[in-house]
Amino acid sequence: MYLVTPQKNVVFFGFDSAWTDNPKAPGAICAITFDARGQAGFQPPRLTSFSDALSFIEAVRTDYDLSLVALDQPTIVPNLAGSRPVDKVAASLVSFVGGGVQPANRSKIGMFCDDAPIWRFIASLGAVQSPLEARAASHGHFLIEVFPALSLPSLDDRFAQRMGAPKYNPANRSRFRMQDWRAVVQIVGQIADDIGLTAMVAWLETLGALDMPRKADQDRLDAVICALVGLLWRSGHPEAMTMLGDLTFGYMVAPISAATRSRLQDASQRRSVAMN
Repeated sequence: MYLVTPQKNVVFFGFDSAWTDNPKAPGAICAITFDARGQAGFQPPRLTSFSDALSFIEAVRTDYDLSLVALDQPTIVPNLAGSRPVDKVAASLVSFVGGGVQPANRSKIGMFCDDAPIWRFIASLGAVQSPLEARAASHGHFLIEVFPALSLPSLDDRFAQRMGAPKYNPANRSRFRMQDWRAVVQIVGQIADDIGLTAMVAWLETLGALDMPRKADQDRLDAVICALVGLLWRSGHPEAMTMLGDLTFGYMVAPISAATRSRLQDASQRRSVAMN
């Protein structure tokens, strides 16, 4: 059962971005809110571009003392080629369960080159990238990098087994499994229910009832996962969350569990990557 410390005057955004900002393949963004009395609210995921996501964030966060944007895209990419050290650590788990980690480097045109939309978004967002500060602060505007494929194995032990990663991407019809789609929706809904996010639970029930999900539905679901990871990072049990990497060479924030801890610890130690 997931327990969180009470939150007040805080909003958590989950943003599953479209890395290249392709209008034909938009990202998705949602928000979990806690008002001055600690009452939880939920703004369901909407498909979005980077610019529309920025407008949504700016419009919503004005009502809260603290805002945290949990973004599913690398936010610090100094390397010209190859992959970041944190990507390799994440791959130690993600590859084991049968998924993949796309290497982030500045040579990827449209994703991480100097003109990539992610850098304009981050500059316009004006948020502080300091995960540890975001966990302790009472005021401010923060950004953290998250990764649903890294998070899911720690949210459900079934997904942490060898080749146990859920195949829930409807765009990949040859690998998509409806039972995996429902399993991901179910575990996310269980976490939301534990936390008391009743509106999110109701929205997830409609998602789980779909006969044939589309890629846009997965994007919406991943936005919810991002937002929940942001909430758990700030208010969940510290031992159930980790920050891999650093603010110089790149990092990720993710849940961690008994089933995933040793693999991530071993990979971090082998590659001299920080793990907090």
